[in-house]
Amino acid sequence: MIFYFSGCGNSKHVAETLAQGLGDTLAFIPEAARNNRYDYTLADDERLGFVFPIYSWAPPQLVLDFVKKLKLASKPNYVYFTCTCGDNCGHTEKVFRKAVEEKGWELSSCFCVKMPETYIAMGGFKLDTEENAKRKISEADATLARLLPRLANKERFSEMIVGGFAWLKTYLINPGFNRSATDDRKYRTTEKCIGCGKCVDVCPLQNITLEEGRPKWNGHCTMCMACYHHCPVNAIQYGKATEGKGQYTYAKIKVKN
Repeated sequence: MIFYFSGCGNSKHVAETLAQGLGDTLAFIPEAARNNRYDYTLADDERLGFVFPIYSWAPPQLVLDFVKKLKLASKPNYVYFTCTCGDNCGHTEKVFRKAVEEKGWELSSCFCVKMPETYIAMGGFKLDTEENAKRKISEADATLARLLPRLANKERFSEMIVGGFAWLKTYLINPGFNRSATDDRKYRTTEKCIGCGKCVDVCPLQNITLEEGRPKWNGHCTMCMACYHHCPVNAIQYGKATEGKGQYTYAKIKVKN
């Protein structure tokens, strides 16, 4: 079984590729959490996988919260995770390994794949060019094809891009991100908004409602930016940080300018 989280499609693509290659079942973490479904039974030889994007050099808090509440009928014999990142992952492996060990399980393998950038809610953060986005996707698919047999054979390995200043990024910057950078009060719509409700449909946490034809964010945001990137008329902005930066989703496989 593979539990996954994705906002703009990068991690969903990875999860679907792994599920198809391994013949495993997919479960969307936000949906499982909404339905209060944390109890699962795995077959004796079934792998337990997790796929998620990197948020500020660590797993998204909602993923860690789900792992903490997850209950299995028996101890899994092979646990792995795959994460998507723009450049590097910091000490994500250490953070996730600790979360797994607190369950009494053992992390067997992990790897990361670089995918196109999606987080642009701060100054200095920008999307990849269309050329770089396509290159990252192509290289990610090659990595998945190379490592799928290792997962199928339940090999033990770690292929993570830790990057520089990893401790600082994961253990100092990430907590600050979780405390303040997921504040959705800076989201706004411009006069281009057509009230289509696409943002409501794509929000994985169902955090957006339409009021008088305009989206309202309700304070339960993980900053996946799905609403921003999926808006068909680019009417959603996050303060001034996102102005003029374009949009990206995996489904488009290109940066929209």
